[in-house]
Amino acid sequence: MGALGELEAEIMGLVWQNGEPLSVRSLTDTLNTRRPLAYTTVMTVTERLRAKGWLTREKDGRSYHYRAARSAEDYTAELMEQALGTSADRTGALLRFVDRLDAAEAAALRDALKRAGRA
Repeated sequence: MGALGELEAEIMGLVWQNGEPLSVRSLTDTLNTRRPLAYTTVMTVTERLRAKGWLTREKDGRSYHYRAARSAEDYTAELMEQALGTSADRTGALLRFVDRLDAAEAAALRDALKRAGRA
């Protein structure tokens, strides 16, 4: 799927933070506290996110409410995978990343590898 654009990332951030389905109007109102955006711009980007599989929608009266189809952690993992894919030495890049983990993060990674049967 690739990295989200700036407005896509802002919209997804709001959806992930809220946890409840949001209308385009509520997204637009919140985004307009940061910078002016047209309702139609937010609606277009929201529909693109739905088409890309990031959002689902449900009808509520005459409008739709959107919720995340994938988690913020899924997105971060995908970005990490893409970053590793750009390295000529994927293993080396991964090892350097692991060197930067604190003790709790390293323990969580060890536990995840064990659960996946890879440690």
